[in-house]
Amino acid sequence: MAKLKLGPIVDDRPVKVTLELPAALHRDLRAYAEALGREQGEPATDPIRLVVPMLERFIATDRGFSSIRRRSA
Repeated sequence: MAKLKLGPIVDDRPVKVTLELPAALHRDLRAYAEALGREQGEPATDPIRLVVPMLERFIATDRGFSSIRRRSA
């Protein structure tokens, strides 16, 4: 394959994703949001706002994924 002069294009714009959650998971997210609010002395946040930080945390702490990422870099 030919090597192009232009490297990868980084797209940091947010991407809107629509997904369906199982009812049990949504209940857990609501409960987590309420617990987080109590812990921080604030009202419960919208449970959907927890999804991005949870996914970021999961990916950042997954050792298997980190290993794969280092090997492919």
